[in-house]
Amino acid sequence: MSHVAEPRTVLDAIRAYSLPLIGGVILAVIWANIAGEVDYHKIIDYPLGSFNLLGRTVTLTPHWLINDIFMVFFFGVAAKEITDAMLPGGALNPPSKALNPIMGTIGGVVGPVAVYFLMTFLIGGAEAGNIAKGWGIPTATDIALAWLVARVVFGAAHPAVNFLLLLAIADDALGLMIIAIFYPDPTAPVEVVWLLLTAAGMGLAYGMTKLKVNNWLLFMATAGVLSWVGLLRAGLHPALALVVIIPFMPSAFAGKREGEKGSPRDDYMKYLGLPVDLGLFFFGLFNAGVALGSVGAVTWVVLVALLVGKPLGIGGFAMLGNAIGFKYPSGMGFRHAVVAGIVAAMGLTVALFVSGQAFAGDTLHLQGAAKLGALLSVLAAPIAIVAGKMLKVKELEGGQ
Repeated sequence: MSHVAEPRTVLDAIRAYSLPLIGGVILAVIWANIAGEVDYHKIIDYPLGSFNLLGRTVTLTPHWLINDIFMVFFFGVAAKEITDAMLPGGALNPPSKALNPIMGTIGGVVGPVAVYFLMTFLIGGAEAGNIAKGWGIPTATDIALAWLVARVVFGAAHPAVNFLLLLAIADDALGLMIIAIFYPDPTAPVEVVWLLLTAAGMGLAYGMTKLKVNNWLLFMATAGVLSWVGLLRAGLHPALALVVIIPFMPSAFAGKREGEKGSPRDDYMKYLGLPVDLGLFFFGLFNAGVALGSVGAVTWVVLVALLVGKPLGIGGFAMLGNAIGFKYPSGMGFRHAVVAGIVAAMGLTVALFVSGQAFAGDTLHLQGAAKLGALLSVLAAPIAIVAGKMLKVKELEGGQ
């Protein structure tokens, strides 16, 4: 993910085109296919220790440190971009413009799930019942890669980029809810009452803003930690901890100039933007290790559900939303929504995560093939680029 406007230096180019993430994904695939998936997982899931958090035991592994700690800050960066887009002058302002992306989000879940079940039915066979258990896999979108490809397809300043970003975050939030509800960990049941801690973190962030607290680190160390602990202790994925905190932090839009000292939300981006962009290398490295020989029926079910279900669902529901009064963001139209749906079909790393949860126990033998389908969803990138050029999506709707 990158918020870099236009590449001026080598480092800018590395960030703008998400080269660390791409490099991590490529290296992970090479690693898993040379050393084997078993050895790959022995390293990334190697236990470094454990701790007890309010009655819940957490095992520290390299994989956990990246997915449950580092990704908190990644989602925070994405939340900052969306929050700014919803403020005066932003592509999603007034907030009612966010309703169309939310409709797209619903379609981005319904479409792939419908195609997944249809494909499972058409393939049939003895494994159909087991394959059906993976229906939650194609609901996910890889935010980092989707943001990268969207910038290439639409252009960095196009409203479709923020449309897709909001959709992808909501998409992944729904994906994490699906995991919690339909693929629960029997050793760590969901305890919703602990979400009161997350709510307390939100309230604290709001109160600190009212009191004109200007230090972004204080927001992270207090409200951010409360939100993270609440999600983790509740049995939900804590990666979204800052998504509900960042919007309550003051920024340049609250009477301060961009980059001015004392603007916590902007300081968050200023100090963590570069580490997050570079750190995505490890997210790719620790999540994309899939053996390319793991082809099976579920590979094609997952892949088709993503490549067909996402564009149909997102484009269709966004069009429906526009028809009933939830208008497209300014400058967007149906063609933009459909191409955004193609971009969103890249489930990749998030879909890999869901695959690991969906196929376990007596369906573990399907996990590798399902992960390969998630990995192959990167094919959506060239498809989106070609479709974008054919539909001229860099041009704003209505000639704006």
